[in-house]
Amino acid sequence: MSMAWQALYEQLSALPVADLTGTQSFLLKFCKAFLVGDRWKLYLQGLGYTLELTVIALVIGIVLGVVVAVIRTSHDQQRPGHRNPALGVLNFVCKVYTTVIRGTPMMVQLLIWGFVIFKTCRNHTMVGALGLGINSGAYVAEIVRGGLMSVDIGQTEAGRSLGLNYLDTMRFIVIPQAFKNILPSLGNEFITLLKDTSLVSAIGGTEMVYFAQAVGGKTYEYMFPLLGIAVMYLILVMILSWLQGKMERRLRQSDRR
Repeated sequence: MSMAWQALYEQLSALPVADLTGTQSFLLKFCKAFLVGDRWKLYLQGLGYTLELTVIALVIGIVLGVVVAVIRTSHDQQRPGHRNPALGVLNFVCKVYTTVIRGTPMMVQLLIWGFVIFKTCRNHTMVGALGLGINSGAYVAEIVRGGLMSVDIGQTEAGRSLGLNYLDTMRFIVIPQAFKNILPSLGNEFITLLKDTSLVSAIGGTEMVYFAQAVGGKTYEYMFPLLGIAVMYLILVMILSWLQGKMERRLRQSDRR
């Protein structure tokens, strides 16, 4: 804390609370929440954990979602009379997974992961990342599956007629076309995932809410810490929304060419 803020804080702290004006009370609470003891560094530390949580959960969600979407799409696009039993079993498992995850609250899932399945684990942050990733995977799966099903089946047949196997057909023909259709929905899901990291504090994970609550517990004033992290979340969401819009514009420009 700079010398000027330090002097102001000491001056305001010496005054009786009843004698403080509205502006003085505001400045005193602001100093306690962000400047005393360099507490602003705690918010930056929480920001780092939040971004780490988001990236890990994002990777898990994308990998899991794409695998589930490909399995379900492959099952649905089988020709009559050419059903693969193993694919049918995998499709059933994927349907149960998406139904259960999408049909239960995120908070309940995190509590189960943290206090039931991994109750002996001390790294609650990574448990939270796993729970967020598995939850996001179910939504990503449905988004990707919808995008894959939106691509005309003739595209797949054309790829197979050119000698491509199923994976190459999906990789080079179907998925690039589907990606343009699902980008807005995927972007919204990733923004939701970022905000859902705030729930990890419920199982003892460290992120921005965790540190805001810690500061509030020390100062007995929660308004400024919570407002501070709310602004940080808002800035992150605005940045992600800007990046999403920029990517969508580039894709539209490539279509015109």
